[in-house]
Amino acid sequence: MIEEIVREHLKAQMNTDKVYMEVPEKPLKKFIVIEKTGSRMVNLINYSTIAVQSYDESLEKTAKLNELVKAAMFSLADNAGIGKVKLETDYNFTDITTKRYRYQAVFDITHY
Repeated sequence: MIEEIVREHLKAQMNTDKVYMEVPEKPLKKFIVIEKTGSRMVNLINYSTIAVQSYDESLEKTAKLNELVKAAMFSLADNAGIGKVKLETDYNFTDITTKRYRYQAVFDITHY
């Protein structure tokens, strides 16, 4: 699953185990959540859209974490089976329900 590949890659590149596929029941101050928001296959080549959400205790720290996530995601293309990583967009996505600072970066990944 591409989500597992991305999660393990981010854990290794960012030297943290706080990368999840859903928001934890008892969230920490700083963590990352990945989610596949779409996919398609053309000529046996997979294309997936992955949203990576960064959480931290201030807007500034969250923005900095987002920049680190983006750098780590670009190195995903060095892995076997990953053809391309493209950043579609990233933006402040503060959660108004929980009042938690959050950034979201959306990537298109070509993989085999």
